Amino acid sequence: MTTTDGTTNGSSQQLKITKRPWNARGHADHGWLYTFHTFSFASYYDSQFESYGPLRVINEDRVEKGIGFGTHSHAEFLIWSYIVNGELEHKDSMGNLENLRRGEVQFTSAGTGIRHSEYNRNKEEDVHFLQIWAKPNVHGLKPSYCTRKFSDELKENKLCRIMESVDRHNGSEGETDPIPMHADLSMDASILSPGKSVTHELVAEGPRNVYAHVVMTGKTQPKAGGAKIRIGDVELGEGDGAFVNGAIGPGKIDVTSTGNKAAEFLLFDMSK
Repeated sequence: MTTTDGTTNGSSQQLKITKRPWNARGHADHGWLYTFHTFSFASYYDSQFESYGPLRVINEDRVEKGIGFGTHSHAEFLIWSYIVNGELEHKDSMGNLENLRRGEVQFTSAGTGIRHSEYNRNKEEDVHFLQIWAKPNVHGLKPSYCTRKFSDELKENKLCRIMESVDRHNGSEGETDPIPMHADLSMDASILSPGKSVTHELVAEGPRNVYAHVVMTGKTQPKAGGAKIRIGDVELGEGDGAFVNGAIGPGKIDVTSTGNKAAEFLLFDMSK
């Protein structure tokens, strides 16, 4: 684990950036499911990594063709899937049935309780997606569901807001508007070309937790080259993440692509 202190452009905030290496995460290979867990999940437990602010789960999953997760229950969690490649079928007790593809984000507010299944019905290719959970700041909500598509074009060399707190959301329900949720958490996505940089403006005043995750292109991090980003003095490769502590809004955090291929990454900005 790499930790460094640094500042961001246009801000005097002192950041403590702690790297979460790709191969230090929880990992399981069940044959049909190949997965990494950023936080404690299923049989993986580490008391240092149970949650971060409202963020509870970041699982980077690959599910083999023709297989998936059978019907199971959830309650009192905000759950969304970010599709990287392949196809993922979502079916739930609210009557929703969709086949999701790259760029699509499917969000469920489980609220008082739902049942759902997630399958890869495609017979020719595996599906690669990130499943993310957060804890809501309101309990007893009526279950709800939303799917939106955020194309690569929306993310290329810029930050695209994917998820947004209902308290900051403008109420618009357009096809590319952020998905609103009941948590003080914003999530952006970017596909950043080598040498390019983006600047994230903290979404609220006061102390913030920030987490970055670089999406993997293969099942392991490349031994040389590949997608990389730098935050402060810390460089992250494919599958790596970083806890950014000490961020105080208003303030900015710069991210630079330092690898030899475009880096797809997620950036979370949330309450302490």
